Amino acid sequence: MGLPGGWELVLIVGVLVLLFGASKLPQMARSLGQSARVFKAEARGMKEDDAAAKREKESAEQQQLTTGEPSAPVTSTSADEVQRKESKN
Repeated sequence: MGLPGGWELVLIVGVLVLLFGASKLPQMARSLGQSARVFKAEARGMKEDDAAAKREKESAEQQQLTTGEPSAPVTSTSADEVQRKESKN
């Protein structure tokens, strides 16, 4: 299933003009272009976020290897637990 040829493109454009009118086509094309740019920017941002998270994880693993001790998990104190219980009530 390849790209449409010359006559197929003319037919598609003709149907679009009949359905939406010649005045709305440029507006629709502009909107589609803006949507594509936003989508590309979001995809690029997600890739950058993933790369940054991977770098942070690698640096944390490297730091753990150099210190020889795993990092201690964060635990809540009894005062924190009491405060949480009070805020729920």
